Amino acid sequence: MKIGIYGQFYHTNAGEYIGQLLELLDNENVKVIIEEKFFELIKLNKTVPDSRSFYETFTFLDRSYDLFFCIGGDGTILKSINYVRDLGIPIIGINTGRLGFLATIQKEEIESTIHSILNRKFSISSRSVLKTACYPDPEDDIFENVALNEIAVSRKNTTSMITVDTWLNDQYLTSYWADGLIISTPTGSTGYSLSCGGPVITPDTDSIVITPIAPHNLNARPLVIKDSTKITLRVSGREDTHLLSMDSRIASLKNDTKITITKAPFTVNIVELNEQSFLHTLRQKLLWGEDKRN
Repeated sequence: MKIGIYGQFYHTNAGEYIGQLLELLDNENVKVIIEEKFFELIKLNKTVPDSRSFYETFTFLDRSYDLFFCIGGDGTILKSINYVRDLGIPIIGINTGRLGFLATIQKEEIESTIHSILNRKFSISSRSVLKTACYPDPEDDIFENVALNEIAVSRKNTTSMITVDTWLNDQYLTSYWADGLIISTPTGSTGYSLSCGGPVITPDTDSIVITPIAPHNLNARPLVIKDSTKITLRVSGREDTHLLSMDSRIASLKNDTKITITKAPFTVNIVELNEQSFLHTLRQKLLWGEDKRN
């Protein structure tokens, strides 16, 4: 078995669990290949002894990988999908931060779950992703990526609202006067869209959510549409530019740029253990929210 490992940051006390994961995989004679920059962090923090600094590293993935471990939080998985893209490699999120919807395996559960994972005692949740194209082409690397959560446009360097003219399948819908507009997948419905009043949608739903950010018109409400819909946006406002974000990546665009958003022709596969389904995580997060208020 061949497994890739990726992380963005080195969270507090994460070294203990990273070392535990590497040792467990080594005991199972698994071939482990670690993302190059993350391996430098592992060595810098002395997670593994110098005598075990022989791990291979990768900068790109191919179809020879059986599993892909992401160590961190949901943001790490959002980054990782642009390594995996259309390769179909199952992604396993190990959460070393707070509760996440994607990184559902808690760091304390590594030892108790690793054998189930290696024996493929898990289910796969296929998640849709979004892609975008712009005209004129801004020639920014961000547009080569896909988004698992959302694509959003928002105001830049101003307190004034922007106008977002919106078309669905080339038919004019409306012009949103707001701080911005979020185009969200079902996976992203529990993120930025939710914080702006959007609905929670289960990951297996074939839909996209359009959610305005702080709209001026009180009757502007989130809209759920089929995920086969082509969405076209044009932004105007007092400033000459606005922001476009794809999950955690941000680019600046000139106003009146034609932005086309569609569902990508592939899905990404998120590993779920039976006791860590989306609904289980949703219940946990709701309870966590109640605990924070009490």
